[in-house]
Amino acid sequence: MADSIMLEKAKDFAVDIVNLCKEIKSTQRESVLTNQLLRSGTSVGANIHESKYAHGTADFISKMQIALKECYESEYWLELLYRTGYMDEPKYSIFRNNCGTIRRMLISSINTTKSNNKI
Repeated sequence: MADSIMLEKAKDFAVDIVNLCKEIKSTQRESVLTNQLLRSGTSVGANIHESKYAHGTADFISKMQIALKECYESEYWLELLYRTGYMDEPKYSIFRNNCGTIRRMLISSINTTKSNNKI
């Protein structure tokens, strides 16, 4: 059940990232940072989804760790967009908080799986 909540949050985050990147590209003609964010921000959910079909515990943990890395990377690109003036503070805060929620869920899932499997 928790995985489903995490996956849904990651999908919602990906949709929001796609819409944010489309908006910035069309209104501010920025593509370098948004292309990077688009890749990492949509990859989080893709890796969580892929983990559901893992070939075992180690593969599951690996997919979740990749999702976690992509989540961290997304935080970086979001901060750069904010610090370079492409995003205002209220919008940045919303994205940062959503990303942080997913990050904490990923960390919890990874740690629980490791603990339950004595890895």
